[in-house]
Amino acid sequence: MQRRQHPAWRLLAADSAPLVASFLHRVFVVPNVRMMAQSNLAEALEDTLYGLREQLGSKAFPKSAQEYLNDWAANDKGWLRKFYPVGSDEPHFDLTPPTERALAWLGSLSDRSFVGTESRLLTLFDLLKQMSDGSETNPQARLAELHKQRDAIDAEIARVVEGDMTLLDDTALKDRFQQFTGLARELLADFREVEHNFRALDRSVRERIALWNGTKGTLLQEIMGERDAIAESDQGKSFRAFWDFLMSQSRQEEFTALMARVLDLPPVSALGPDARLKRVHYDWLEAGEYAQRTVAQLSQQLRRFLDDQAWLENRRIMDILRSIEGKTLALRDAAPAVLRSPDFMQIDEIGAGVDLPLERPLYQSPPQTVLTRVALQLGDADVDAAVLFSQVRVDKAALSAHIRQSLQTRVQVTLTELLHSRPLQQGLGELVAYLQLASESPGSVVDESTQDAVAWAVSDEAGGWVTRRARLPRVIFVRS
Repeated sequence: MQRRQHPAWRLLAADSAPLVASFLHRVFVVPNVRMMAQSNLAEALEDTLYGLREQLGSKAFPKSAQEYLNDWAANDKGWLRKFYPVGSDEPHFDLTPPTERALAWLGSLSDRSFVGTESRLLTLFDLLKQMSDGSETNPQARLAELHKQRDAIDAEIARVVEGDMTLLDDTALKDRFQQFTGLARELLADFREVEHNFRALDRSVRERIALWNGTKGTLLQEIMGERDAIAESDQGKSFRAFWDFLMSQSRQEEFTALMARVLDLPPVSALGPDARLKRVHYDWLEAGEYAQRTVAQLSQQLRRFLDDQAWLENRRIMDILRSIEGKTLALRDAAPAVLRSPDFMQIDEIGAGVDLPLERPLYQSPPQTVLTRVALQLGDADVDAAVLFSQVRVDKAALSAHIRQSLQTRVQVTLTELLHSRPLQQGLGELVAYLQLASESPGSVVDESTQDAVAWAVSDEAGGWVTRRARLPRVIFVRS
């Protein structure tokens, strides 16, 4: 059953497995790309197919790149996920979790310089110690273990003071670094599994909303209950703890410093580590944002459902009002017959309307417009028209990239901090572009109670530079 239905097994058993595995690993796994537009992915695959046809002949891989991508994303393969992101009309592709696991297993088949066992044994021992100590309910046993740890630390401090320091040899360093590399890559692969589970929840919510015929309160109660169940599950709690740990600024700085120091060690540098390991925690952060974004889309779907229901209720009210108006007009034409009916009831007017003749304004003639003939004079022909063509274009994409780069290591950043790290180069137009990006960003905040000062330099008529200053409310960009 698994051999026929599981996408990972189908990938390993496919005739084109070398092409599919090598291409997807090079395009998605190595650069840690979470999604790619169809045009870019098709272009990369077309280049790969061109190189293979040059080696194997023109008849090798006869289909086009677009056909292969659609084939890999079909239900009978399941190696890619084809979807439309929010705000885009171009399809995008991403790896599925089974494909990620298949590529990771293929990567584990490569020969290693040596197989380290010490670090993994110590890791297993530490995990057992954590589970045993974390589940101990006897206070005396916990105190005895803490005193034991304190005595061991005091003894180690005494040895260090005397100059006796125990250092790891080259083999131990290589062993632990190989284990760190493997765990770091496995963690990136796990994020696709987490995102897939949240996306499955989002899909079930959409299907339930589309087919729901009951009351709105019952549906929201079921949806929010399922959402809380996911959040309180083992996976949800573990992901939330990991995200809180990763979002700590001090933890990020500590991880960066430790990573730089370890990569500079001669035994580690001799292994030729991947350069992306220096920013692997930022890759974790970027992958975690996709999972968080899926949860945000679920909230947007709930809000859209409420808006649609409110619109339907308002439309029902308008239909009732139009029905009343239509029946009223029908009664107006049949008033004599209705007045004789015992079921008809007259309602007196609430208040008497009084219109005084003196309230009407007197007639006033409109003012006449007098046109004066003025002879046109010739203007000065010595005008520099180059000013009309010296327009400056502000690159909003570069400004957006600067904002995203600043938010990689911070939760929020103000406009003045952005301008401090990258001053205005194009004057007031660039400042207005920043404000426009803030208005378009759903997570940006404008603090009216605080004023910030910004400055930029402009050239004057004499060829010098003049500083212009402006004060505006504080603009804060927040990571979405």
